[in-house]
Parts: sequence; C-alpha cells; structure tokens
Amino acid sequence: MILVTGATGSVGRHVVDRLLAEGHTIRALTRNPGPARLPEAAAVVQGDLAEPRRLAPALDGVEAVYLMAMGGAPADFVDMARRAGVRRIVLLSTGDVLDDVERQPDAVAELHGAFERAIERSGLEWTFLRPNEFAGNSLHWAAQIKVGDAVRAPYGGACTAPIHERDIAAVAVRALVDAGHDGAKYLLTGPQAITHAEQVSLIGQAIGRTLRFEEISPEEARQAMTRYAPAAIVDAVLGQLAAAVVRPAEVTRVVEDVTGRPARSFFEWAIDHADDFR
Repeated sequence: MILVTGATGSVGRHVVDRLLAEGHTIRALTRNPGPARLPEAAAVVQGDLAEPRRLAPALDGVEAVYLMAMGGAPADFVDMARRAGVRRIVLLSTGDVLDDVERQPDAVAELHGAFERAIERSGLEWTFLRPNEFAGNSLHWAAQIKVGDAVRAPYGGACTAPIHERDIAAVAVRALVDAGHDGAKYLLTGPQAITHAEQVSLIGQAIGRTLRFEEISPEEARQAMTRYAPAAIVDAVLGQLAAAVVRPAEVTRVVEDVTGRPARSFFEWAIDHADDFR
C-alpha cells in the first residue's frame, strides 16, 4: 500500500494516476474527499497533515508515502509513519534547500528543510525531490493574460529551469516503487534554463497570441503579493527571483536518468495548459 498525500494537488494527482496505471494499491489523502474527483480505484481518506496524530487510520498498512511538506509538524508525521510500519518516504521538497548549513536562506527553504531533517533522522528509507521551479508557477499570470497582452511582474530576467508537474510525478513514482533511490536528493529541472520574460512569450505562442513582459519593481510586486500570501513567503519568492537574475539555474538530467524519458520543455507545459490562459 502506498499513501499519496496532497492527492488532489498538481503533482499528487499525477502520482495517483501513474501508480494506479502500474497496478499499485494506493490510499489518497485529502482534506476534503467530497469534491476530490479521484479515481474509483483509489481508496480516498480524509486527513490533514496539520494534524498528523490523527492520521493513524490513513497510515495503517502503508509501506511507502509520497509526502507534501505541509502541516508544519514534520517530526510528528514521521513518528506516526514509523510507528505504522512505513518503510519509505518520498518528499516533495524544493531546490532552494541548502545542505550542510545551520540556517536556510529563506522561509520556503526553512519549511522544507525542517521536513528533510526530520525524515533523515527517522531511520526510514527516503528520497527528496527538489524542483528548481514549477512550470505551474506561471499560472499566477493567467488572470492578466486573459484580459490583456501584457504580464506585469518583477524580475523578467530571472533565469530558471521550470519543470512540468508530470515529470516530478514520474520521478516520484519511480522513487516510491523502485530500489536504488534511498538517500537521493534529486534536483529536478526542465531541459533548459529560460527567463520569466521568455516564459511569457512561450505562453503566447501556445495560445496563438503575442504577449509581452512588463517589468515592475519588487516593491510594487510585494505590495500586491502580500494581499494573499504571508510576507515571509513573499520575501522568499522575490529573493529567489532576484538571485536567478544573476545566477541562472543549473540544468540537470535527473528526469531522464530516473524515468528514461527526457524532461518536458516549458513550451510543452504551456501547450498542455493553454486553456488555463484563454
């Protein structure tokens, strides 16, 4: 039995589908099973990672867990998993986490780093998935694109290597079911590093329009972003983008090495999600 947390999320849903397609027995954890619309073959259970001490029924009989870094109580979740007999955890972390440092660079890295530390100390088998940037992060431009031809955002020159959520899920599945991934910290990237301004242009090509990137100041962006996200998270995101302007993302071959298939390009992601921008 494999437990998939965040089963309705952008990555988790693809993990569910891939595991079922390969014939594995899974349990899908979601906070709200009613509207989840998960496959009938998945055993859907209600649960919240913020309350790990109440997850004993969800963990019963589970051998491996796909884990989102959510809930803020990693040590409690790991303790529950170990008590339930879980052998392996595959954690969706972030490429911002640094190894061998006393303090992580920002709030996002600190959150994920806390999960990594708890899992490393657990004695369980583990694999950490560290995406450079989700291609899906560009969905926050969708509202602007639906009503105009300009995306107003900061750091158009931020050069990242966005990865398709399907590729993250593909690596996660291999780490969950195959041997040879214990102790791996996989930096996951798309096949090339591109700027945010180039991402906007590629989205335009995918939907048959000419789009442009209009630079705004980090201060203006921060003011808008803190309306819907904690200030510490906003500052972390803006700091990561600023760093990516001067230090383009490192591109890896992890997706191809683990799955045997090259990582999908950002343009392929944009084609897959074209309707989200129309």
